[in-house]
Amino acid sequence: MTEAPVIETARLRLRPHRIEDFEPFAALFASDRSRFIGGPLPRRRVWHGFASDVGQWGLLGFGAWGLERKMDGAFIGQVGLNKPDHFPERELGWLLFRRFEGFGYAHEAALAARDFAYGDLGFDTLVSYIDPENDRSIRLAERLGATRDSDVLGPDPGDLVYRHPAPARLQ
Repeated sequence: MTEAPVIETARLRLRPHRIEDFEPFAALFASDRSRFIGGPLPRRRVWHGFASDVGQWGLLGFGAWGLERKMDGAFIGQVGLNKPDHFPERELGWLLFRRFEGFGYAHEAALAARDFAYGDLGFDTLVSYIDPENDRSIRLAERLGATRDSDVLGPDPGDLVYRHPAPARLQ
């Protein structure tokens, strides 16, 4: 797979990223809101990360989707299946722009991405690496059924690792 497939949920479209998605990304990563996901970062580093998220599809057969709200086409964030070289395991990750938080969009997108990973790609496990101060992401991981796995390390020493339920447990 060289490009993200389009996946539709009740309210969202998970779609390949477009160049227009970069500006909102750059703005997010330039702000303090990005502190839980490695930021703030200079624009050049944001470009490298954005291109990596898109490029993983061609290299690994999975990667990140841009999230689009179906009712108005608004670009609201990203959900992804990530495995850059420094990640010990494949990760389910998400981010939303502030004005789209609190509506359940991240939960809806993460479920769709996880279903794709377990069904279409045949993954048998996924983790989410979360900064211990990122209460919103911790709560979302737990709502998705993920539990803290303190027996493994994340890519950054301080990260918490949340392991998602195996496919068999979801049936």
